[in-house]
Amino acid sequence: MYLGRVIGTVVATRKYRDLEGIRFMLVQPLSHALKPRGVAQVAVDVVQAGPGDLVYLVGSREASQALEETFVPVDAAIVGIVDSVDLVPDPDGEAAK
Repeated sequence: MYLGRVIGTVVATRKYRDLEGIRFMLVQPLSHALKPRGVAQVAVDVVQAGPGDLVYLVGSREASQALEETFVPVDAAIVGIVDSVDLVPDPDGEAAK
């Protein structure tokens, strides 16, 4: 499970039949300090997230299991919208990385 920020939507007029009716969002993965990490990725959205939302995602096999029809070809799924993140400072007074 990891954090991300929804930065856009993806429209696909043709897709695998078990993905019909499923929304695709463009998500920027984030570190625990909420800094961008890696490249943006497409994720299926099962919780009705929107642009700008802080979300948590699952990847790999678990992503396909987030859908009603399991084992569809997806690599990431948005499974929750984050309300807040509370970081515990390290001994040097900086947020956890």
